[in-house]
Amino acid sequence: MMKTRHALALALTAPVMALTPATAETTAPAAVPSPAAGYSVEETALGAMLDDPAAKAVLAKHIPAIVGSDQIQMARGMTLKQLQQYAGDMLSDTKLADIQADLNKLPTKK
Repeated sequence: MMKTRHALALALTAPVMALTPATAETTAPAAVPSPAAGYSVEETALGAMLDDPAAKAVLAKHIPAIVGSDQIQMARGMTLKQLQQYAGDMLSDTKLADIQADLNKLPTKK
């Protein structure tokens, strides 16, 4: 499992890492309320968001390199927060907060 996750991390970040300098996020994460029936970067599997066109559009807006990756299917069972440990340069706490803010604007699924 660890080899698979490591391979996923390399596959998702390798093209982008070559083009962007590594940066460390030193600020505390913003508190982001999670809607009761909506999507959460901390609790919703990436696959569920990819299967919803509106949520996928939010992800494509903020993290196009990840959403467009050939290896994205390997991460469908992970949350964005879990994926952050493998692609922290692209999924900073600030980026996750921005994604959550846009997910919160989506109509609640019933």
